[in-house]
Amino acid sequence: MLWDTHMHTYYSGDSSAVPEDMAYAAKQAGLSGICFTDHLDLDYPKDPKLFLLDIPHYLEETRALAEGLSHTLLDFTICTGIELGLQPHLAKRHQLLLAEYDFDFVIGSSHVVHGIDPYYPEYYEGREEFQAYEEYFSSILENIAAFDGFDVYGHLDYVVRYGPNQNRFYSYDAFRDLIDEILKALIARGKGIEVNTGGFKYGLLHPNPTEEILKRYRELGGEILTIGSDAHGPEHVAYCFEQISSILKKAGFQYFTVFRHRKPMFLPLP
Repeated sequence: MLWDTHMHTYYSGDSSAVPEDMAYAAKQAGLSGICFTDHLDLDYPKDPKLFLLDIPHYLEETRALAEGLSHTLLDFTICTGIELGLQPHLAKRHQLLLAEYDFDFVIGSSHVVHGIDPYYPEYYEGREEFQAYEEYFSSILENIAAFDGFDVYGHLDYVVRYGPNQNRFYSYDAFRDLIDEILKALIARGKGIEVNTGGFKYGLLHPNPTEEILKRYRELGGEILTIGSDAHGPEHVAYCFEQISSILKKAGFQYFTVFRHRKPMFLPLP
């Protein structure tokens, strides 16, 4: 059975979810395990404190929960990870942080592009949507060059969730050269990507990244691929997971990946 390895709780500035509720929702959905990945976005614009993470208490609570539920939720595993909001100038701080704390899993994500989160309309003002998307993908290459201490890159085309036309005019082919460069850089460094079903929640009718990008990642030799709902509440845990096995198998995958103590485990797709 599948795992949901991208979810947020009240330790993230944009969620009020109780960790225990997320665990029970995942078990009810028939999953084999979960990984909490609460946000840490240092130097976040507008509100620098919004996505700060109380790491000691976060680790203490989620690990206590895992131990406490081990006899209640049988054949179910709870891990604790983190989603780092990457920016090149934060590389040293991220390196020091990961040396200090023991996470199961680290997602590196692009939430801020040259000082602006594409979530906000001003990111798109004064230019064509294509240029805004192009800058986003270029910034991912900058992040990878500066820091590769993560395990997978999260929601690789996050930007299309918030563009003026979302993914109406967006395709892999339109950004082929940049996306291929990103995928090759990740593969060369032994890093993976995730398939994030949040795209369905945002009405895109596709995961992040799209099926074409997942297929291209596999064609280029990529093997490390995690699955996450990006849930910020119990109602979105395992969101649209009934489609995932078919999507990944069509892209050429037979396995998905789960991380324990930063080590990948490859599990067969159901």
